[in-house]
Amino acid sequence: MIREIRSALSLVLVSTLVLGILLPMGFTELAQLVAPFEANGSLLTVKGRVIGSALIGQNFSGPGIDAARWFQPRPSALTGTNAKGQTIASPYDASESGGSNAGPTNKNMIDHVRARIAAYRAAYGPGPVPDDAVTSSGSGLDPDISVANALRQAPSVAQARHLPILLVRHLVRQSATHRWLGVIGTPHVNVLKLNLALTELNAR
Repeated sequence: MIREIRSALSLVLVSTLVLGILLPMGFTELAQLVAPFEANGSLLTVKGRVIGSALIGQNFSGPGIDAARWFQPRPSALTGTNAKGQTIASPYDASESGGSNAGPTNKNMIDHVRARIAAYRAAYGPGPVPDDAVTSSGSGLDPDISVANALRQAPSVAQARHLPILLVRHLVRQSATHRWLGVIGTPHVNVLKLNLALTELNAR
């Protein structure tokens, strides 16, 4: 009996050491060597200051921000209060990640989409509205928008920044990530990276 208990305890200790400490440390070090940018959260910096993550959407509108000068992200599902009844400070708060879980027949969902369509057309003119411009992602924090969405926003951004529209459209296409191997995924644009490139364009 004592021998069996010792064997069991030894197995628990060895498993804890290998699987709980050594293996995670090994993978962490490997990630730092192979892909340090991704391993550290894909943080983007300007002059040494972290301004966001390429993996998490963020606001480019609000008090003191001229929204017309910036490409706008996909709508966030995070609004109002969380499950604990606490007010969500930002619609792109990573600690509150989650979708609305509302289906296509949900009345609130339909009302939100209709309101977003009206607001989108008021900002960018009449015409087709890309799906990702009026619906949120599963995480509620999608950092990317479709190329079609970015190109629809381009004239407004160009006008607000007094830039040639062809130049802004070229920037969108240049910033686009295309299908992997030509077939996997959907062409998209990272909004934070696009807005950073836009800032650099204005600074020239």
